Order: sequence, then C-alpha cells, then structure tokens
Amino acid sequence: MEFVEGQAIDMAAMPSSHAAAMDLVDVVLRKMFGVGYYVRQRKPLVIPEISEVEPEPDIAVVPGSIRDYATSHPTTAKLIVEVADITLSYDREVKGSLYAKAGITEYWILNLRDRHLEVYCDPAPDITADYGFSYSSFQVYKSDQLAAPMGMLPQAIKVEDLLP
Repeated sequence: MEFVEGQAIDMAAMPSSHAAAMDLVDVVLRKMFGVGYYVRQRKPLVIPEISEVEPEPDIAVVPGSIRDYATSHPTTAKLIVEVADITLSYDREVKGSLYAKAGITEYWILNLRDRHLEVYCDPAPDITADYGFSYSSFQVYKSDQLAAPMGMLPQAIKVEDLLP
C-alpha cells in the first residue's frame, strides 16, 4: 500500500517476475553506486512539494546510508526505478509526473512486458502532466543494449542483466 494524493492505494500481489526483477536491479545498483548511497526497495519517499504523498518506488537510490533514514524517510533520490508489467501506464504517467515534480533527475521503468528499459531524464514543467511536470528526455534501451545511470560510464549495465 502506498499513499498518493492522500489516498491509500492498495497494491496487487507481486508476481514472482516482478520480485526477481527488483532484486536483480537492486544487486546491480548497489555495485554501481557503492558507498555513499543506500538502495531502498519499496520504502516511502516523501514528496515535500505535495502534501500527503509518499510513493513507495520499487527501487530508490538515495544519498547516505540506512541510519540516515532511521527517523525520517528521504525526500529525494539520485535514481528511481519502477518495475512495470500491469502498472506500465500508471508508472509512465502518474508516477513519472510525480517524480519529475519532486526533481528526481533520472527515472527508470524496467518494462517487463516489452523487455526493455525506459530512461526518463530532465524534469520540466508540463501543464498537461498529472502533477504539472514531466521528463523532457526519454530513451528506450533494448535488452541487448547498455544503459548507465546518470551517464556513469564505464559502469554501464546490460539491460538483460536486469530482466528475469
């Protein structure tokens, strides 16, 4: 369950492919980011610009360590990853706009249905978007291609390593 716009949104049971993908992403990002970052799975992220909004992204890479969030949840992230199958349009439209409004500079959707990675960057105002913001840059990486968070080359990862 997560809170968006003051409403508790009940989440369906997680399919095993979704859980496996989350774990694969978690392992890869922990290695890439290392010390100074904490990779969180399905834990709240507070969006201060919008009251009562605490989405629980599948994966959030936040600055600091576990103990930094012992008394409060993070309000920002270096990278957010949603694993999408049945929630694909919600993750693209609603969550994408929410994360863009929060100033998250890079947002990934690991698209299990089409077996590719969608990378969204550069949040910008957009009056047509749910929260008034969207990402101005978008790129799709197929399973045999390499992607790197925030251009962290040479630490690029093969998209198929994230897919179950």
